[in-house]
Amino acid sequence: MAFDAFFLTAVLDEIREKTAGARIEKIHQPSRDTLLLHLKCQSGRQKLMFVANPTAPRLHLTEATPENPPEPPMFCMLLRKHLSGARLNDISQPPMERCATFTFDCIDEMGDAVQKKLVAELMGRTCNLYLLDPDGRIIDCLRRVGLDETSKRPALPGMYYQQPDVIQKANPIDWDFDDYMTMLSGTGADLVAERLMDKLGGLSPLVCREAALFAAGDTDARIEAVDIPATAEKLKIFLTEHLSHPKPWYYATADGTPKQFAFCPIRQYGECTEAESFGGLLDHYYIVRDRRDAIRQKGQAVRKTVQNLCQRLKRKLAIQEKELLATYDRERLRQLGDILTANIHRIQKGQTTVTVEDFYDENMSMIEVAISPILSPQQNAAKFYKDYTRMKNAEKELSRQMELGEQELTYLQSVLEELDRAESEAELEEIRRELQDGGYVRADSGKKRMKQGKLPPLRFESTDGYPIYVGRNNRQNDELTFKLARKDDLWLHAQKVHGSHVIISCGGTTPPDDTVTQAAQLAAFYAETKGGQNLPVDVTQVRQVKKVPSGKPGMVIYHTYRTVIVNPYKDIVVDPLNAEHKQEE
Repeated sequence: MAFDAFFLTAVLDEIREKTAGARIEKIHQPSRDTLLLHLKCQSGRQKLMFVANPTAPRLHLTEATPENPPEPPMFCMLLRKHLSGARLNDISQPPMERCATFTFDCIDEMGDAVQKKLVAELMGRTCNLYLLDPDGRIIDCLRRVGLDETSKRPALPGMYYQQPDVIQKANPIDWDFDDYMTMLSGTGADLVAERLMDKLGGLSPLVCREAALFAAGDTDARIEAVDIPATAEKLKIFLTEHLSHPKPWYYATADGTPKQFAFCPIRQYGECTEAESFGGLLDHYYIVRDRRDAIRQKGQAVRKTVQNLCQRLKRKLAIQEKELLATYDRERLRQLGDILTANIHRIQKGQTTVTVEDFYDENMSMIEVAISPILSPQQNAAKFYKDYTRMKNAEKELSRQMELGEQELTYLQSVLEELDRAESEAELEEIRRELQDGGYVRADSGKKRMKQGKLPPLRFESTDGYPIYVGRNNRQNDELTFKLARKDDLWLHAQKVHGSHVIISCGGTTPPDDTVTQAAQLAAFYAETKGGQNLPVDVTQVRQVKKVPSGKPGMVIYHTYRTVIVNPYKDIVVDPLNAEHKQEE
């Protein structure tokens, strides 16, 4: 992501446009680092969010409504006292700095009109929010920085606010062709992108790589290998255009998760998308990320348990494989038993070895056979036959145990894949219940969980109007295939990987090829290899699918099928009956 100084400039321009004449109606502080101002503007109501979290600092207009704590924090109470009803007068930003100052017209305790400022510094680990009085003194701040700490800028109530140090780099807005020529012709880093980072302020590494890609055709282009005048001209065109007319761009993965954003197109990862607004882009990026992080964190205990079980099974299978390989040499035990039986007259009780001819060797060589001194000659010969029989039986049992172990490992790996796809607490709870029923995790004896309704399968609708159902987990896959689907419906599954069962509800008709393709794209999307391309998906009728005898949930076999090659894709027309449910999740 690239929430750099010029991205902030674009966000502030959007805020100015949409908050003309704004007054503060409400102030909330949903979390330690997050502040939310409810504004009444000429064009309607807006919510302005400040996040002073060192891992993801930002400010923007938002549609989100985070839950507030029962008691407002002290900083929130202070802001309500000083800024409630205040009118937003001005928004400013120091050049090339991730810092913004919001100036408000307020009425003080004496009834006089004064101006107070809310300063948002979004510079990584030092990010902070300051409330300043008309003289520039700190009324209070989100994070107080004492005089005895290592920071060069202490921040305590009553102290004068100190501006961040001035950026000692050139402003790209002021540069012309000659400046870019001088930069590329001079000394410094070998790469175009790194030279931009060293010389220009306010730009993130992501944007510098994009500029290098546009100007030199490669994000890692070396200065010694480029045409300097042509590269300088293209750098000027790229930065002038996107700094003058910034737009909200983002790059998303195949499953729609936004991974990078910037104020310019992001071509280095592939195709990118332009969002409707900077606030909407940041909402989308952080809401998706935060929701997935929250779900992942809540499912971490279950995930750890399943991962440990997988590791234990892998170690067990490795040991069994080594034991199985040892059984393949059992024929020699039978041969030694035959040799001892033929030479039983040469063996005396109490011997530890006996030297005999190996008549299984074409050269009839003499071999030394180790025997037990406490056994009789007949018992020593019988022991070799017994060991041979034991190895023969062990091969059958080990093969059976390894087959069961591999099936169990496949099942547990499919559960890990389900945990990766889970998007709600209800889905996590279903997976947890599935593992409890299988005896893999214990039920919470001392803690009652809220009873949740049974989740239906995901429901989509093809462009031809055919309903398409997708199982969310192994138990739901079984129910969808063997209880809900009709025998003449079509069943789809990504080939040889863990994934969801997909059903096309045919209603006694033959669905068009477009419907089958769309269902196959869903099967590829909801599979372990959803990030790949050109994935094989098997298609057959439900009547051809059989449950594995005594198999784990979701495990099936089928023999008559056809295979289609598709790319994973999710954006099929969603059925209206399922849309409301998906929004609730």
